[in-house]
Amino acid sequence: ISDLMIFIILIFSISYMFALCVITLPQSIQALNGSCVIIKCRFEIQKQYDKDLTERATGLWLKDGTDLNNNLVFNSGTSSQKSFMKGKITGKLKDKDCTSVFHDLRSNHRGKYHFRIEGEGGLKWTFSKTSVSIHVIDSPPRPTVQLYVEQKEVQDQEEVLEGRSVSLRCSAETLCSSPPPTLTWSSTPRIPLSESSRLEELISDLNFTATHRQHRVTFTCTITYQLQDEKKTAQDNITLHVQYSPKNTSVSVLPSSSVLEGGSVTLTCSSDANPAVLNYTWSRESEGQMKQLQTGDTLTFNRTDLKHRGWYHCKVQNQHGTQNSSVMLDIQYVPQISTSSSCTRTDVTVCFCEADGNPSPELEWHLSGRPVTNSSNTFISEERLSSTGLRSSITLHQSLTHTSTLQCVSNNTHGTDEQLFHLVFITQKAPCKFKS
Repeated sequence: ISDLMIFIILIFSISYMFALCVITLPQSIQALNGSCVIIKCRFEIQKQYDKDLTERATGLWLKDGTDLNNNLVFNSGTSSQKSFMKGKITGKLKDKDCTSVFHDLRSNHRGKYHFRIEGEGGLKWTFSKTSVSIHVIDSPPRPTVQLYVEQKEVQDQEEVLEGRSVSLRCSAETLCSSPPPTLTWSSTPRIPLSESSRLEELISDLNFTATHRQHRVTFTCTITYQLQDEKKTAQDNITLHVQYSPKNTSVSVLPSSSVLEGGSVTLTCSSDANPAVLNYTWSRESEGQMKQLQTGDTLTFNRTDLKHRGWYHCKVQNQHGTQNSSVMLDIQYVPQISTSSSCTRTDVTVCFCEADGNPSPELEWHLSGRPVTNSSNTFISEERLSSTGLRSSITLHQSLTHTSTLQCVSNNTHGTDEQLFHLVFITQKAPCKFKS
């Protein structure tokens, strides 16, 4: 046989061997520094070598080359404690499963790895055409948080209508770790969370009904790897934007809802809504009827009088609904004694005095400049006419001189009013007259 023929036969044999000896490996794998890595691996060889794949077959891994003397880093037939790579082949080589796991990976384990199978007889083959690249990383990959509304995925900047069913899904690429990594949820501000997890897929779902309390709340999903000497974590988050009708509507009054007659007062209406309130409408309750006043978030009276006293209502509205809030504006004033106050005399002298003021006034009687109280000769009674009105009457049994004077004094926190009665006696049992 010529040299050319021998060469052709040799090339054909090698090509045939390559065609029948193939391996399936991932192109690359990430491994967390200090953790483990799992290499999924299957191979095929020529049928004539199947008989050599016994329980005694060994698997070898070579790093950054295929030279057995310089690149061998693991041999399943020897103790892994003496190997550069610490681990084992978890697959059954006789079933052509070369899946392997290696522990405590460090940065110097980065590189390209080739697999070699050795069995009884003549089976010795390195799969030099196919390799897997191992990348050792210091931090785990970030999980991904997705927003679903009514089971439809939406972008995280889209706004959710209050009352809709919301689901936040956190998914994460899993790296080899013992114990396995975990996913946890948290929120800022913190609210109670109810979640369901599928750890085998490393997916965690957070399901709830959107409310205004969750507007601008940030939900964070954290993946945690518990390594031998430390924890390693990575996070992703999403901020929820919820649209809702007006909430917590209130009316504030400056300087106070109780204002002295003649002073100025401003009513301010505020509300929490998304989108913001479009319309503020003010109205006043008068004799059971609502009278619309004006629009805008403030209502100002520069000089108040008694007609401004009453209930004021603010109605707010956005595109999702309305809400109302009310406040009582109390106009306060100094007491005023009614001109209808008077005296009569039969066998005794009887006088009455009516006063109106806010706050409700007090009434006192003075006889010839001295305060008068209940006694055997004097009887005083009071009657509440309204929340601001008071009536007091006095009955005098004592003898009076022609110069006796009777005074009614009304006062509250804002001032005093007085009514003076000059008692003039004409004849016995005749009515007395008074001057004020």
